Amino acid sequence: MRFKPLVLTVTAAAAMALGACSQKEEVAAAPPPPLGAVPGSVAADRDGDGIIDGYYTADGIYHPNAPMMPPPPPPAPTRLGERG
Repeated sequence: MRFKPLVLTVTAAAAMALGACSQKEEVAAAPPPPLGAVPGSVAADRDGDGIIDGYYTADGIYHPNAPMMPPPPPPAPTRLGERG
């Protein structure tokens, strides 16, 4: 009966020794969100045209994207010279 505990001890020691040699796979990190993305949201394409129309937040509420604002007008020219 001394043989059974010896086999269990040797098996456990071998498993621990081999387990220490194993390499752990690195988990790939998620890519960063694109510019303008809302963290924790899911993009929504309600009309199916392939362009994102809004987003859903974690609580399930749909938020439509606001239309883009036009760029500001250029500054007025400086008044220099004879007629300035």
